[in-house]
Amino acid sequence: MIRPQLVRSFTSAALSPDPDLAVAALMIARIEYPALDAGPYLEQLDVIGTEARRRVADAPATAADAPPDVDPDRYAQVMALNGYLFGEMRFVGNEVHYEDPRNSFLNEVLERRTGIPITLALLYMEVARRAGLPVEGVNFPGHFLLRCPARRVLPDAEDLIIDAFHGGALLSHDLLRRRAEAQSSWEEGGDPALVYSRLLPHATKPQILARMLLNLKRVYVRMLSFPQARDITELLIAVDPAAINELRDRGLLAYHLKDFPAALRDLQTYLHLTSSAKLDEKEREEREQIWEHVKTLRKRVASLN
Repeated sequence: MIRPQLVRSFTSAALSPDPDLAVAALMIARIEYPALDAGPYLEQLDVIGTEARRRVADAPATAADAPPDVDPDRYAQVMALNGYLFGEMRFVGNEVHYEDPRNSFLNEVLERRTGIPITLALLYMEVARRAGLPVEGVNFPGHFLLRCPARRVLPDAEDLIIDAFHGGALLSHDLLRRRAEAQSSWEEGGDPALVYSRLLPHATKPQILARMLLNLKRVYVRMLSFPQARDITELLIAVDPAAINELRDRGLLAYHLKDFPAALRDLQTYLHLTSSAKLDEKEREEREQIWEHVKTLRKRVASLN
């Protein structure tokens, strides 16, 4: 089982107002690599960031090839950073082995220079922060993106939306609006502008780390690596103690691992917390199944005493 000290350290790093994401991300990697020394990887990020700062500072003051309605200085800076990270350093999205758990560990992303959207975006944010370029995460459905905001002196300029998984590709606002319009078609005639704004919400630090953890948990469950998946739920609950579904999953994973007292504790708590919730038919069926698990667990635990 995951060490309590790691959970406490991760909780402190994840909920800290410090924008640093790398420290917490490297703590996640200790699920797979318990003896991991984060120091060399943080130093590597600093080295990359120092060179990126030089590239961004040397970017042309006004990019002649900037698309219309885009801040030309921001465009030049993002292109300089993209050229360095994806052109020279050859970071790339791992489309062939997307489900490889190594794609979710920052140490492996730095060593292998490949990852999934969330980890490449995290790398991009950490390098951009060191380079003095404002870049934030965007919780786009199904595919994590980045936003580089236009300078305030250009209020009509559009922000740059960046896809780190596809080499820093810039996604046009027309494309994103079309996706918003497609989504609004099944939202009972929802306003496309409102749907569009909901598609590009700012991702907070805990949300980014939780999205990393959820991706990794899904991979471990598919691999039937239940001990690691259970450890991941510990970190998910640390990031969001109100995540009732993670409490349920931690209990079910403990059940698979035959840790019956822990499973009973979590599943009983889940049933208690959802006792007054409004559930749809599928959720009610699921809750009934968990109640059956609890009845079985009570007998098992009683037989152990």
